[in-house]
Amino acid sequence: MSLSPLPLGYCTNVHPGRSVAEVLAGLDRYTVPVRDRVGRPIAAGLWLARPVVDELLAEPDGVARFADGLAARGLTCHTLNAFPYGDFHAARVKENVYLPDWARPERLTYTTECAVVLGALLPDETEGSISTLPLGFKGFDHPADFLDVAARQLADCAVWLDRLRGEIGRVVRLAVEPEPVCLLETTAEAIAFFDRLWQLAGPREDVVREHIGLCFDVCHQAVEFEDVAQSVRALDRAGVRINKVQISCAIELDRPGENRDGRAALRRYVEPRYLHQTFARLGSGRQVRAVDLTEELLAAPGPEFAAAECWRVHFHVPVDADRLGPLGTTKPAVAEALAAVAGLDYAPHLEVETYTWEVMPGAGPPDLVAGLARELTATHQLLGSV
Repeated sequence: MSLSPLPLGYCTNVHPGRSVAEVLAGLDRYTVPVRDRVGRPIAAGLWLARPVVDELLAEPDGVARFADGLAARGLTCHTLNAFPYGDFHAARVKENVYLPDWARPERLTYTTECAVVLGALLPDETEGSISTLPLGFKGFDHPADFLDVAARQLADCAVWLDRLRGEIGRVVRLAVEPEPVCLLETTAEAIAFFDRLWQLAGPREDVVREHIGLCFDVCHQAVEFEDVAQSVRALDRAGVRINKVQISCAIELDRPGENRDGRAALRRYVEPRYLHQTFARLGSGRQVRAVDLTEELLAAPGPEFAAAECWRVHFHVPVDADRLGPLGTTKPAVAEALAAVAGLDYAPHLEVETYTWEVMPGAGPPDLVAGLARELTATHQLLGSV
């Protein structure tokens, strides 16, 4: 029973990264200063968009030079975020982040090429993980055989990762990340899909079980009003391996019908770049949902949203924040999830992921180095108490 001994890091999808030069500039401007401020080693949880991977693989020594650049900065990398495929800092990302989905061959190709890069970056005697999208977005139309096609592509990915293991002598695992209003969003949906995946894998089942697992994003499951500790234990009982845990918090608004200050504060989080799925829990335990946090939802929420006992919003907020003025956060869920993860008989990779710093309300741009350092320090304190 233990948590990962690897250096804790944060996901660099918080920084623009449309080229190798831009990725390295983000490490210099933010990641290295964050490490220095925290005062202990940190890992770079790299997000490498499709154009960056293309650039790294275009030259025979491209990945080796990039690895040398990480080492020269005193940084290590053991996990990648391969969920956003394109420009995650475009003016409007929203539902486009779920494209291409896992039924498209380009998603498989991108993921395996990310694995090639990660395999060359891994420190000695460590394993790698790559997080990816929850198959697709429920708001899009999908053919009747979509889940089977996605499952077969994931099985193909597992076979490819097993072959890579034979070549480099180290394991790289894929971590499918459930998210609200996606084809995999609840723990129950994830377990059901993995059962389907294993059945469709046939003779490849053992390879699939070894290389394909879950990315447990605490914010996402908290937005679903799941008991995150029970979710971790349910996945373990079902045999679904958690390959990566993203340490993250959502916004919480209690008593929205009468909490005028809270609703006014929440209005400041309406923004045009990212999707902020909003869930409301009714007194009966039933839930209603909106695909995004909008002015229209706040101005005219409808009788069920207005009567709800609590709203939760998929807006990643700093993990050290107990409150945001009159708004609460799901920070308690982080401690609950980490305690449950510590009870597993293996140690998933851990990564802080607050990618929304640029779109948070406030006067002027945030001090990102200070904010990320606070998050990592607070997370180390939580890990020390588990």
